[in-house]
Amino acid sequence: MRDAGLEQAIKAAGGVASLARAIGIAQPSVSAWSRIPAERVLAVEALTRVHRFVLRPDLYGLPGEQVSSKSEVDEIDQLRAAEYGLLSLLLGKAPDADTLSRVAALKGDASDLGMAHIELASAAAAADDRAVSKEFFDLFIGLGRGDLLPYASYYLTGFLHERPLARVREDLDGLGIERAGSSREPEDHIAILLEVMAGLARGDFEADFSEQARFFERHLRPWATRMFADLEMSRSANFYRAVGRVGRVFMELESEAFTLSE
Repeated sequence: MRDAGLEQAIKAAGGVASLARAIGIAQPSVSAWSRIPAERVLAVEALTRVHRFVLRPDLYGLPGEQVSSKSEVDEIDQLRAAEYGLLSLLLGKAPDADTLSRVAALKGDASDLGMAHIELASAAAAADDRAVSKEFFDLFIGLGRGDLLPYASYYLTGFLHERPLARVREDLDGLGIERAGSSREPEDHIAILLEVMAGLARGDFEADFSEQARFFERHLRPWATRMFADLEMSRSANFYRAVGRVGRVFMELESEAFTLSE
């Protein structure tokens, strides 16, 4: 029996045969899967744009969920990676009903981030995926443009495709990170930057902690907290107001942590 992540990937790819053909393996192999093998998750994500958190939640869980780990990645970095990944997932595209149900299961504590998680879980539990999809469109796409333009170039210069984008591309090239999938978003989109930070924290790339700090300082610290605060205050935001709060609090924590580590 196929799990939910595999079923969603097959649907997004246009069927078992299309999925198998796209990732270069035989159709009977895909037909035999009950879930997506770990070594195929990133390829399937790039092809289908179904996020790895949905494809294999046991490997890439939301914050506080059980995740498998590499021995060299400690628990704090696993949780940081999951937090970055959650925000990337919610800002990269509108969440579907399954994603909302998983976000609704988030737990929290009395800390600022824990309380923000509780608020986000409550918002997800009350949300309708169609309403959230419309909200996402109004906020980030719009007719002409959305209420917010979540790009480093825009927040730092007032224009798109400016020097901040070039700096992101330079650093991605230096880290050996190549673009995958069919998305046409510039690489200074907040969701892409957050996904890179998730990979750095998780140890996906050959980079030490200083590279994490450098990437954060160059590409997120100068503007991301302000963007999340704008999202919190947007008149078009309902579910995404809670996303904005989580992002703002987490960016503040990361800024403080990287400062203390210097």
